[in-house]
Amino acid sequence: MLNHLIGLYVPARLSEAVTVHSIDARHASLQIIVGGGLECIARGDWHVYLNADTQTTGPSNLRAVQLLHDTGLDLPVTGNAVFLGRAGIDHDTDVPGYLIHRAEALFDTRLIQPAA
Repeated sequence: MLNHLIGLYVPARLSEAVTVHSIDARHASLQIIVGGGLECIARGDWHVYLNADTQTTGPSNLRAVQLLHDTGLDLPVTGNAVFLGRAGIDHDTDVPGYLIHRAEALFDTRLIQPAA
């Protein structure tokens, strides 16, 4: 069975749009989205998945850096980023609505949230 959740996708390439959509949240699928092994940074009720292999060599993800900074984390981010919600240590959930709203305000865009 697929584990589809609503995620916030922040691509490293500025020419690609930030999107909110249903994401297959299995680790193998997330590895495809971020393009390699997973690194996870957790904060409260959400976390972000990044490509662990590009954290020192890949293209900078300015929008993910900006969103993380807005949440109180000052970390370098390279490559694509996928933000999901979390419950407990190992349970992914839909990305929190307030994080989507922060991204909309920071990137001056309207992110369409899929119907529940």
